Amino acid sequence: MSNPPQENKLRIIIAPDPVLKAVAQPITTIDDKLRKFMDDMLSTMYESRGVGLAAPQVGVSQRIIVIDPVREDGAAPQPMQMINPEIIWRSEEPNVFEEGCLSLPDFYAEIERPASVRVKYTDPQNQGHELLAEGFLATVLQHEIDHINGILILDHLSKLRRDTAIRKFKKLKKEEEVL
Repeated sequence: MSNPPQENKLRIIIAPDPVLKAVAQPITTIDDKLRKFMDDMLSTMYESRGVGLAAPQVGVSQRIIVIDPVREDGAAPQPMQMINPEIIWRSEEPNVFEEGCLSLPDFYAEIERPASVRVKYTDPQNQGHELLAEGFLATVLQHEIDHINGILILDHLSKLRRDTAIRKFKKLKKEEEVL
């Protein structure tokens, strides 16, 4: 028997869906409603066993991401909530990680990205920050920022591999609609 969904769990959008391909709109007002939405995004991410989630993945085309790249068992969570995140610097050195995506269930691909990035963002208390990220954290940030720019990991693949995956997700989506 599965657990009933929690009240604050948001529905994750599965590709293909137009909201996942749209460039998200910037946030202009930070208020309690936005902070609650970001908390709901974090809950959804944790419940789905993800390390990151972007607002378009829950059907909201706004420039918001939440991440927690800590993957060690028993380690304390280190959630980050970012509003209007922007990569302002990328290293020349590449790094390859096998990436998955909550909007692409059971799909994984090795993706090459810059090994380090500097990200500028605003936190839920309306404070500006810059973060130099390396390794896995840099990958997670780039993956989620791609989402708010309408880019999926499929877009980093060859046309053949991308088309095959899209057909799979279209079929999965049709099967879900029947249920």
